[in-house]
Amino acid sequence: MSWRTVVLTNRAKVEYSMGYMVIREKEVHRVFMDEIGTILVATPAAAFTGVWVSECLKRKIKIIFCDEKRNPAGEVLPYCGSYDSSRHIRTQIRWDLEKKAQVWKAIIREKIKNQARVLMAYGHHKEAAMLKAYEERVEEGDSTNREGHAAKVYFNALWGREFSRREPSVVNGALNYGYAIILSACNREAAASGYMTQLGLFHDNIFNSFNLGSDLMEPFRPLVDREVLSMTLENQLTADNKKDLINILNQKVIIQDRLTTVTQAIGIYSRSVFRAMEEKGPDTIAFYRLPDEG
Repeated sequence: MSWRTVVLTNRAKVEYSMGYMVIREKEVHRVFMDEIGTILVATPAAAFTGVWVSECLKRKIKIIFCDEKRNPAGEVLPYCGSYDSSRHIRTQIRWDLEKKAQVWKAIIREKIKNQARVLMAYGHHKEAAMLKAYEERVEEGDSTNREGHAAKVYFNALWGREFSRREPSVVNGALNYGYAIILSACNREAAASGYMTQLGLFHDNIFNSFNLGSDLMEPFRPLVDREVLSMTLENQLTADNKKDLINILNQKVIIQDRLTTVTQAIGIYSRSVFRAMEEKGPDTIAFYRLPDEG
């Protein structure tokens, strides 16, 4: 079972040997590859063998590359994530528009519900009540944009009325970093299940290679928001800040009545969304909850 996130920050040579990822720095580290779900390359001074990259693709291990500021910039995904990818892609292309709208409604309702829980946790009871009202009024396809209205109330309550997601700031930098980690995990599950990340339920930007992942990640965004709210942020993100954001994938949540990591929950949830699109309908989507939410 893949659950481990490996972060490379130092000059190193990475190679494959006997089922292990071998990291040659001043010391040699070995990580069993079947345990790895994601590898974050946060240094330009790492070299990789072609054999190692090939083994990552075979095991559906996501490799995320960072830019010069050590922010996630791109990722490597296998072309074929499952033995029947062609069947899944043909089905995905023919996904019913009405069912897309129904599934998107369920996803957005869950996102707003999780945002309301964050507001309650930080004492914003009035705004939480507003979001609960928005949640109840989400229509198929979110045709009245309750998501957008909820976002304005949500971010203004947490970071002030002058706060904008479009402005450059350390808070936005932290949010974007965390969201990129969640998006990458969702992209991995989409590819591993045999679907094209370019074809989404709601997102359809022709310049976005990860429209489907952008759809899937929505209910998990509040996990990043909670983490950023708990941080002491200075003028820029520190290495410790980034480690904490990456570690969100290892946090514990409850899904289908069992305690598991966020990484595993993303897999369970994503596969339930795909089943909902192909046969079951939105009522069968498996959503997570935090252990202290009852």
